[in-house]
Amino acid sequence: MASYSTLISVAELQALRAAGAPLMVFDCSFELMNPAAGEEQYRDAHIAGAVYAHLDHALSDKGTPDGQGNYVPHPDAASGGRHPLPSREKFAVWLSSVGFSNEMQAVVYDRQGANYCGRLWWMLKWAGHEAVAVLDGGLPAWQAMGGDVRSGTEPSHFQSNFELGEPLRRLATTKDVAGRLGGPGQTLIDARANARFKGDVEPLDPVAGHIPGALNRPFALNIGPDGKFKPATQLREEFEQLLGGRDPATVVHHCGSGVSALPNAIAMEVAGLGPTALYAGSWSEWCRDTRLPVERG
Repeated sequence: MASYSTLISVAELQALRAAGAPLMVFDCSFELMNPAAGEEQYRDAHIAGAVYAHLDHALSDKGTPDGQGNYVPHPDAASGGRHPLPSREKFAVWLSSVGFSNEMQAVVYDRQGANYCGRLWWMLKWAGHEAVAVLDGGLPAWQAMGGDVRSGTEPSHFQSNFELGEPLRRLATTKDVAGRLGGPGQTLIDARANARFKGDVEPLDPVAGHIPGALNRPFALNIGPDGKFKPATQLREEFEQLLGGRDPATVVHHCGSGVSALPNAIAMEVAGLGPTALYAGSWSEWCRDTRLPVERG
């Protein structure tokens, strides 16, 4: 049975389902400015059998409220920032709770141009699970091909026992990024919109700007007019132009909070230029440390 580790087409997913392959589909739809909207979208329509993966609850460890609109991260969180990564162990507990097991193929999707499902794709790799792929084109592509869609909720799955493996992707910390800043062994790619990158606007974080020396590639540039990832050859040309001779293996992706950076990471792998690292704390963690440098323009 074929295994998929970057992208999977609607036809390929339909073939896996028809063959009875062990798999689980995850709907990761989310709206940053309205955190309840993604789950509402899921209940309105989702791929039949899909499990909902909430960015704030399942794919982040936001800690406890401090009474002032902020959160105090749990001490075992794997990163800081606005969407702290949960520990690998806590993530494994969630995977087990929804019935995901090591022999399954994972397929992740959203309806926001792969902006959110990439988080789960990366986290599964980080948990040691290679067989995870993004449904190319997301829910719109599935619906366009007449795929089975349901509304409401899905029956709960039996508890499984997902076992962590060696991480297959590297998580970079603030200490890692700061320690290699300006050196040849690190190439930072920031996935935020150009106006935020330059520091012209900052709607979410307390400081505007970017990490010194970072390159800018807004995540939406990876998606073509058809809502799917651009062809591998085109992505390779675009990233090679951006890198300007820098070694792709030195790339560390980041964004505002470690979520929208992932379409860039996926695109580099589609292009044959990965795997690369993720700075999950991203700008929201970096800019809260006044000792760290900030660049604008």
